[in-house]
Amino acid sequence: MEIKRNGSQPSTKGPEAYFTGSVRIDPLFQPTEPSQVSAGLVTFEPGARSAWHTHPLGQTLIVTAGLGWTQCWGGPKKEIRQGDVISCGCGQKHWHGATATTGMSHIAIQEALDGKVVDWLEKVTDEEYLAEVEAD
Repeated sequence: MEIKRNGSQPSTKGPEAYFTGSVRIDPLFQPTEPSQVSAGLVTFEPGARSAWHTHPLGQTLIVTAGLGWTQCWGGPKKEIRQGDVISCGCGQKHWHGATATTGMSHIAIQEALDGKVVDWLEKVTDEEYLAEVEAD
């Protein structure tokens, strides 16, 4: 058994090439052979979001705090909140982030395929980001 103590792994700033706004990434765990699963805690300040992206083997998000938005390509923008679990299928183009006025944190869990966990695409435009949210 291995215990990674809180604060033992350095936080990183979400790279500007892949995120808009202020984003912090805290690694939780890296793959341990034979597993290829990793996870991180991602914190988005109000207005911050990821770029459009895909995951070769999908991704699971667990919202741990705040209020956010997510959208799959061609679909409506959805609200996500603390306790929600979001499953993004293999190769499904999507984005996620905070709302314009409220921060959001989520745990992101993904599995590598041939060493790759994500394919980054174009940034989400302000028009896409500010589009109306579909009611549940």
